[in-house]
Amino acid sequence: MTIRAMTLADYDAVIAMMRATPGITVRDADSREATQAYLARNPGCSFVAEINDQVVGCIMAGHDGRRGYLQHLIVLPAHRRMGIATGLVQASLARLAQDGVHKFHVDVVIGNDTAARYWESLGWQCRNDIQRYSFAVAGNVNA
Repeated sequence: MTIRAMTLADYDAVIAMMRATPGITVRDADSREATQAYLARNPGCSFVAEINDQVVGCIMAGHDGRRGYLQHLIVLPAHRRMGIATGLVQASLARLAQDGVHKFHVDVVIGNDTAARYWESLGWQCRNDIQRYSFAVAGNVNA
């Protein structure tokens, strides 16, 4: 297995993996253009895992200068329980730390118990002191 920085050339493989993963929703914010802008704004923070030149996992990550945000941690079901997700998380956290970011957040959809157990197994804590509110510009409701 190889973990390397994600590039726009990985877009089709990552989107196909997202579409094939139950519980993952592909939104307008996952367009090629939006992904290109995200990768440019957060260079080297997102990663893919490959086995035999096939993308089998990905994580997208970025920061606002103070806090890091992890998104789209996905490993194809046939390749789970092999340390791929943890390797992707570690790669992103290490890269974010290089930018001086030392606190990180991840959103887990309510009801995704598998994801919740995974993050808790890594020592992440579920916060119950905040609520996230979202706002989308009209016409971009899936952002």
